[in-house]
Amino acid sequence: MADMTQWEYATIPLIIHNTKGILDQWGDDGWELITVLPGPDGNAPVAYLKRPKQ
Repeated sequence: MADMTQWEYATIPLIIHNTKGILDQWGDDGWELITVLPGPDGNAPVAYLKRPKQ
């Protein structure tokens, strides 16, 4: 049986005026964006990311 990839996950609040910068920084650290959903307060969006465990 082949080794299965194990993942770690992160959720981060996104600041509307700097969304690209925030996501680019996390992407440089190896994180892949899964989705963006409204935050619990309904205003600030939250990004859900994953990357392989090391």
